[in-house]
Amino acid sequence: MLPLAGSIGTAVRSASAQDLRVPASRTLVAFFSRTGNTRVIAGQIRRAHSADIFEIVPATPYPEDYQETVSQAQRERDSGFEPPLRETVRAIAAYSIVFLGFPIWGTTAPSVIRTFLSSHDLAGKTLVPFITHGGYGLGSSLSVVRSHAPQARLIEGFALEADQERRTLEQVTGWLGGLPL
Repeated sequence: MLPLAGSIGTAVRSASAQDLRVPASRTLVAFFSRTGNTRVIAGQIRRAHSADIFEIVPATPYPEDYQETVSQAQRERDSGFEPPLRETVRAIAAYSIVFLGFPIWGTTAPSVIRTFLSSHDLAGKTLVPFITHGGYGLGSSLSVVRSHAPQARLIEGFALEADQERRTLEQVTGWLGGLPL
């Protein structure tokens, strides 16, 4: 998978937990992105819905080396480890819609997504996943989301083999236009 180039570093301004004490919107875009593919989609959703945005970041960053990250992710998945987050969304109760973005790692959601879901009360909220993958599909990621946020209303999300920024943006725009929100 090719990382998306261009304005990745400036595509979104992630709010800190401090910034989100009094939300400006009732919609939150929370995402985890290692290479930037999921970050581009998060920025587009934020703009389309005038949403607040929160980047999910582990307290201890994943290794820069791809193979080391794959090994660590496999160990976390196999052991059920949920790595601590650098920050959480303190005002999560104020949001009614949460877009949740992440890449597929080892045919499932990364462990930091399990941590995010376990760390926030999403009961009664509409949860909209947007998922990037390298060609192997969603794996067990939606069952992970369902099991970690059983009281949320999970609606059909968006999945994309993220390999090209222009194609990504066109497909996300089409999906956003058809959401029942």
